[in-house]
Amino acid sequence: MERREPLIVDIHLDLALNAIEWNRDLTRPLAEIREREAHLRDKPGRGGGTVCLPEMRRGGVGLCVATQLARLEHDAYSPVFGWRSPAQAWAMTQAQRAWYETMQDLGEMVSIRNRADLETHLARWGGDAAEAPTLPIGYVLSLEGADSLIGVERLEGAYEYGLRALGPAHYGPGAYAMGTSSEGRFPARGLELLNEADRLGMILDLTHLSDVSFWQALQLYRGPVWASHHNARALVPHQRQLADDMFRALADRGAVVGVALDAWMMVPGWKRGVTTPQSADLRLETLVDHIDHFCQLAGNARHVAIGSDLDGAFGIEQTPRDVQSIADLRKLPPLLRRRGYTEDDVTAIMHGNVVGFLRRALP
Repeated sequence: MERREPLIVDIHLDLALNAIEWNRDLTRPLAEIREREAHLRDKPGRGGGTVCLPEMRRGGVGLCVATQLARLEHDAYSPVFGWRSPAQAWAMTQAQRAWYETMQDLGEMVSIRNRADLETHLARWGGDAAEAPTLPIGYVLSLEGADSLIGVERLEGAYEYGLRALGPAHYGPGAYAMGTSSEGRFPARGLELLNEADRLGMILDLTHLSDVSFWQALQLYRGPVWASHHNARALVPHQRQLADDMFRALADRGAVVGVALDAWMMVPGWKRGVTTPQSADLRLETLVDHIDHFCQLAGNARHVAIGSDLDGAFGIEQTPRDVQSIADLRKLPPLLRRRGYTEDDVTAIMHGNVVGFLRRALP
């Protein structure tokens, strides 16, 4: 009898960004989505996407942390995408919010806002496996980068419509924090944002923060923290990754860290547009290296999760060779077992660590 693999929770997917900005109908089969955009060259990864709702169901990815993301263009000549004003960025996040709500209306997704929602959803996905192709995908709403908040006072309204996690930064210097490839501390308005998020009891996502801002946030924030999509800096040296002392500090706070499948974060020396999964012989086994590194640091498997970022503006040109779809995350449990991880460890990594965290962190 075929083993029934554990439920998978993915704590970082940019579903609405893909639906709204990339014009992908994520309710459709993956092959159809790829075919519809195979002729397009406006964005990297066109015709090679790996994420849609049917593929999530097929792989048992029944719960995710789904983002709103709209950053500011802080430098008009910066190659990093962004909007020209906070008002435009805010409007884009609201379009993304409307998409999630429409998916709820259609029965495709369901918002997880509190512990009762979580338990109801877990019970639904823990039933007959044959029902999985028709079950809604649960999502916890997160804001990746706070640029779109026209003012700190907007955060309470966002919490009321379901926002439960907040990452203050994205790439470069942000309106509220210093992000990837930048340096420095939180500005005054960023400290106000931390205080407001703390008051509301939100999950603070330390992903993308500069090193100085990371340590500052960890010191100042009293509420729950996690890092939704990071790999190990010891294996791939870059500021975007977590250094060993960062991971240990997160583990000491009871946090979870989601490991990501973006190729440049998995192997050192990756050059976008030059290196390929084939030339690097990149396979899912490499992600297990990062998982194992973190678990060895913690002395257990209780602080690692999956934060795939598989729809983060790239496709199969920048994923492991054996990952053609988000459903291929189900290949991870056998790889972990071969590394000596117990069934309890595998279950913890695939969903148990995140579920336990959310049981503590959600209202």
